[in-house]
Amino acid sequence: MEETWEGKKLGLKKTVFSALIAIALIVLPHFLGDYLIHVITMGLLFGYLGLAWNLLGGYAGQFSFGHAAFFGIGAYTSTLLQIHHGVNPWLGLFFSGLAGLLLGLFIGFLCFRYGLKGPYFALAMLAFAEMLRLLATQWMSLRYPLGISIPLKGDSFADFQFRSKIPYYYLCLILTAGLVYLMRFIERRKTGLYFKAIRENDDAAEAMGVDVFRYKLIAMALSAFLTAMGGTFYAQYYLIVEEESAFGTGISVAILLGPLVGGVGTIGGPILGGFVLEFLSEVTRNLLGAYSGVHLMIYGALLVFVIIFMPNGIFGGIKVLVKKVCKYGG
Repeated sequence: MEETWEGKKLGLKKTVFSALIAIALIVLPHFLGDYLIHVITMGLLFGYLGLAWNLLGGYAGQFSFGHAAFFGIGAYTSTLLQIHHGVNPWLGLFFSGLAGLLLGLFIGFLCFRYGLKGPYFALAMLAFAEMLRLLATQWMSLRYPLGISIPLKGDSFADFQFRSKIPYYYLCLILTAGLVYLMRFIERRKTGLYFKAIRENDDAAEAMGVDVFRYKLIAMALSAFLTAMGGTFYAQYYLIVEEESAFGTGISVAILLGPLVGGVGTIGGPILGGFVLEFLSEVTRNLLGAYSGVHLMIYGALLVFVIIFMPNGIFGGIKVLVKKVCKYGG
């Protein structure tokens, strides 16, 4: 009975804490300027993208170096459908996810059918992303040498365009919150257990009856669908699409660094990592903007520090610290 009461108290504390964070996030933009809202929105976006990556790389254990392939295909799909066929960008958000899902299934079928895993799968993903970047570069040089600009429609919810940055903040918050809920849902189902079994040892999982190929494809499809939707949000936010900002290696690195720094295989880790890296990027850009590449050196130093002193990421380190404080406090 005592353990049950303690469990209820812990659950109540978590609920209250989550509610306070939700309230704070809802009211926060009304007390900030446009610049800080932009920084927080980008932190949310890369937290969202890190969570999408985490479904494949953290839960299912298939480490990807090439998620820019899905991000870019999402940005290009919605933008080209909007410009050339008049497709509403809200519908484009779904179609971009569908394009990412199909690409993910295609790449996943080729990689998983032939048993690629570990560093071989990571490099195959990098190769696919780079191939798409080169194709986009050649095509863009002929059709859109200055990038694809999305026509301005003014302040219009129907056209996914706003003069203020606050609506973008709330949209990104909704996307991130929805993905958090989805991941919690998956965690509690057999799909989440199968993902984790594959991550720990796919041969053992297969011997226990798990259809490893099928569940790897499911993880790839979900991750690709969600990442492509993030690409559409990015395109609508900046109203321009370029091959380097869509398919570049820098995007792949930015997507996976959040989970690595925050904590792979957790829900809070990618979000925390996304915020830490975005704020760090802004600080270094403002203070050390004259020194090209310094922010990459700081990223590297932070990553080495986390790997050595917090092997489970910042989120994992915080959980360990909280447990120690509660233990000694109790």
